[in-house]
Amino acid sequence: MYLPAQFEESRTEVLHALMREHPFATLVATGADGLTANHLPLRLAAEIGPFGALQGHVARANPLWQESADAEVLVIFHGPQTYVTPSWYETKREHGKAVPTWNYVVVQARGRLRAIDDPLWLRRQLETLVDRHEAGFAEPWHLADAPPDYIDKLLTAIVGIEITVTDLKGKWKISQNQPPANRAGVVAGLRQQGTTDALTMAELVAAIRPSSA
Repeated sequence: MYLPAQFEESRTEVLHALMREHPFATLVATGADGLTANHLPLRLAAEIGPFGALQGHVARANPLWQESADAEVLVIFHGPQTYVTPSWYETKREHGKAVPTWNYVVVQARGRLRAIDDPLWLRRQLETLVDRHEAGFAEPWHLADAPPDYIDKLLTAIVGIEITVTDLKGKWKISQNQPPANRAGVVAGLRQQGTTDALTMAELVAAIRPSSA
């Protein structure tokens, strides 16, 4: 990932926070047919290793867990992203020297993939995943709500994966390279758009300290 120093985010706690908030990741691996990309939710187990581990599961029919076992993989977590029009820049009105850009937040994690063909591990992983994402519902669904034999059968159709992270990088491209007047225009424009990503990005831009310019 191209990572200019002004856009680099290296604080592990900040990177972990984004990984928890946006757990649906892109896992890039090299398989028999070359590069492959799998899209799946991954749970961060922050207590494992210096950067944490990513845990999830794939269909048993998915060749990933066999072809990429013990191989290095790349996992990408996508945060908020927004188009930025130069019409929001004060400098555009001053001299016209302004062009569009894209603001975005991403985290990239690297590590070796381990396949875990263990029904007990899988059950615990599924319970943790489900409980995490059902917590916001008025009547959360639990794995135990389904018939045991039904769950047991489904468990045979999936395989667990775990990636202990050995390298963790974050890129926060949030208008740090713009002067304060332009950043103020970006914040106002994004807030006017009102979408979830736009509002989240507006708060990130607004929080930039003057020394970051």
